[in-house]
Amino acid sequence: MFREETSQSTETVKLNKRIARLKVLAQKYKRAEVTQNALLEISNFAASVSTPEEFYSSLHQSLKKLIPADNFFIATLNPATERIEVPFFEDEKDLHPEDCYPEEDLSDMLFSGLTGYVLKTEQALICNNDTYTQLVASNEIIPRGSDCHQWVGVPIKSAESTTGVLVVQSYHTDTYYGDMELELMTFISHHISAVIERLQYQEQLELAIETRTKELSIAYNKLKLEVYERRRAERLQKSLFEIADLATSNIDNLEFYEELHRVISHLIPINNCFISLLNEERDSLSFPYFVSQFDLPSPKPRAISDGLTEYILLNRKPRLLERSDIDALIQSGELYCEAPELNDTQEINQWIGLPLFIHGKVRGSLTIYSYSYSQNYQEKDLELLTFVSQHIATAIEKKLSAESLQFSYEQLEEKINERTQALACVNDDLEKEINQRKRIERQLVHDAKHDNLTGLPNRAMFMERLSQSIKHVRRHTLDKFAVLFIDMDRFKLLNDTLGHLEGDRFLIETAKRLKLCIRNNDMLARLGGDEFVILLDSVGSQKDAEDVAERILLELSRPYTLANQQLNSSASIGLAMSGQNNSDTSESILRNADSAMYQAKSKGKGCYVLFAQGNNKQHVQELELENELKIALDKGDLQLSYLPIMELESERVIAFEPRLFWRHPTLGKVKQLQLNNIAEHCNLLIELDNYKLAMINDGFHSLEQRFGVDFHIQVSISSQHLNHKHALRALKNKVKQCSFDLTKLTLFFNEKDFVQNTNNHINAFEQLNGLNVQLGIDGYGSAHSAISSLTFLPIQSLKLDSSYATHLESEQHLKIIKAYYSAARALELEIFAVGVSTKAHCQLLSDIGFEKGQGIALGKVFELDNSSNQVCA
Repeated sequence: MFREETSQSTETVKLNKRIARLKVLAQKYKRAEVTQNALLEISNFAASVSTPEEFYSSLHQSLKKLIPADNFFIATLNPATERIEVPFFEDEKDLHPEDCYPEEDLSDMLFSGLTGYVLKTEQALICNNDTYTQLVASNEIIPRGSDCHQWVGVPIKSAESTTGVLVVQSYHTDTYYGDMELELMTFISHHISAVIERLQYQEQLELAIETRTKELSIAYNKLKLEVYERRRAERLQKSLFEIADLATSNIDNLEFYEELHRVISHLIPINNCFISLLNEERDSLSFPYFVSQFDLPSPKPRAISDGLTEYILLNRKPRLLERSDIDALIQSGELYCEAPELNDTQEINQWIGLPLFIHGKVRGSLTIYSYSYSQNYQEKDLELLTFVSQHIATAIEKKLSAESLQFSYEQLEEKINERTQALACVNDDLEKEINQRKRIERQLVHDAKHDNLTGLPNRAMFMERLSQSIKHVRRHTLDKFAVLFIDMDRFKLLNDTLGHLEGDRFLIETAKRLKLCIRNNDMLARLGGDEFVILLDSVGSQKDAEDVAERILLELSRPYTLANQQLNSSASIGLAMSGQNNSDTSESILRNADSAMYQAKSKGKGCYVLFAQGNNKQHVQELELENELKIALDKGDLQLSYLPIMELESERVIAFEPRLFWRHPTLGKVKQLQLNNIAEHCNLLIELDNYKLAMINDGFHSLEQRFGVDFHIQVSISSQHLNHKHALRALKNKVKQCSFDLTKLTLFFNEKDFVQNTNNHINAFEQLNGLNVQLGIDGYGSAHSAISSLTFLPIQSLKLDSSYATHLESEQHLKIIKAYYSAARALELEIFAVGVSTKAHCQLLSDIGFEKGQGIALGKVFELDNSSNQVCA
């Protein structure tokens, strides 16, 4: 009995053990199934997600099904910046690392912890308290975050390089991670690497597609524009051919103008247009063609008044006027002041008027206008119509000429048939024909001898008149005449800045002003460009001619109103008197006046010079001097001197102004100012400045040895460096080549040049400011620029013009100096007095507030012998 019970107990124990093993196996199979399903789910969404954020979120949810992963984050290494980023973070205790350590850099912080350790070792890590303590003790890591029970990190690898870390951690002691969890996380890290590579490839592919699409779109647009331009050119050419054919067609006037309208409509839409023509006496207008979208009646012929049509005829320029432009002209009294009943422009949106030049004169106009705001004409339409209007005028001219000729033929035939009955009438008609031809001939002769723009005599006519005057004074030796050669000083700058249209207006206004300065028996002519010449006939003396020159300078110095702004100009005048040489010719006298004009320009412009026989010799000497300067620059014969700049009270030297000089074999010492004048004439100012900067760089060490290191260098630089980007780039490179501290260098530019070209200075100063050099304006007060303009410049210093220091006894000058000083201090600019010649000047300037200055009272210019380090006065 006992044996049976013992045997049953043994069987029961075995059965219980088998049941326990079966339960363990069942639990393992169930876990394996869950693991398999979770991994399959991870593989599926890894292949389908479109963004890393979507993948990380789904991954976290699936991972939590396999292992305790409530505390889970992913760190990735950005290959471009080599910095660690955290695209996903989930933790039940800690906040995101950026929130936990807001004052530390996220990447540096992670690199110093366990995450950085895994990245550096590229090995998986299961870290418990013991391992963590060892790593901290060995300075492998720095403690970060809250204490945890266990930490697991697996590197994310791609193409044999580690690109990130996959991390889970537990805070509970009943949660353990082992090899199975490590293997599972390693498997997941491969999916992360694959997803990142796939998404990067997809992003690159989309970027490439987008780039190629843009390129194709640009190419398509270019091709489309080219096709449009070709079609437009073909339409224009076809229209011009049709206009030329119309000129020779045998059709009546109404059909002729209708056909012209049809041809123009092929180029741009035209619903409203008319053609107006002046009569022979130019005192009335007729309208041979008129079309309106509202079927308005054609205007009747009327006398010349102040309507829009007359506005175009008077100005002789094509114009595109908006509604606001028309209103402004009406309000200013230029339109419809004499005849307000003609004003029917109230509903007009845009108005285009084009003068028609027939037989060399404005004899009519082509007018196009629109009522609708949806139909807007552009400047390109105006340009096109201007071009076409020239051909239309030619066609009308030919049509009128043909009609006139036909009419003449008909009249002639009629008169021939009736000559036996009406010989007197025939003679009258023939006389009219002859007079008409004479007028045409006179017009041709006039056009051949006059300037088209100003209507003044041209060079050919002037030389004829000058030759006659020479012959006259040879017969009448007591009579004299004078020739004034006038050249506008700023015409090229004005023409380049405002455009040729405003340049033409400037020349026309100049011609009007010059006419006011001479008598009726004098002759004013335009030689070309901005050059005018005056023949003063029968002058009493040289003083009379000089009075006229001064009157011209005064008249041309008055402001011009161009492009809605006032601009100042000046002129240089050369004056040549008759009777200085018995062999004078028209060419020699004009050449003498031209030579004297260049002498006036060399004196600083805005003046006149009387030609003397020695002038030619002096001019040749100046050309020789310019060539010698070029050779001296190439050989390095120019030397450097320094002007001290001091504090007015202590007379402590704070800076030096380097100045070039040239020991000329015959002229002696040629100083900086004369060098600048010579260099300006032969276009060597930039080379002269570059030479000076190189000399300053070579001698800077010697200055430091002699005067210590506590001083600055102040250099006057020509504004020609700022006129175009290549010269500015060369200046910047030259400054960068200086081996001394650039914060000790101040570049000064003249105020007159700044006023003449403000925009170039502003843009260039912004670029030069990046070189760490100081910037300033010298000669301040000479051009009277607006103080507000200084606020646009990144400058630090001003140098007052030296003329103010020489007029300190004047109360008005003192007021201006105080105003300039107050303005500079208000703008926080350092201001220097220039030309201080006496100790009394020093005291007076100090009383105003000036602290620094230069002049003979504060130290003379000296030379520095580099070989001996000695100062030579």
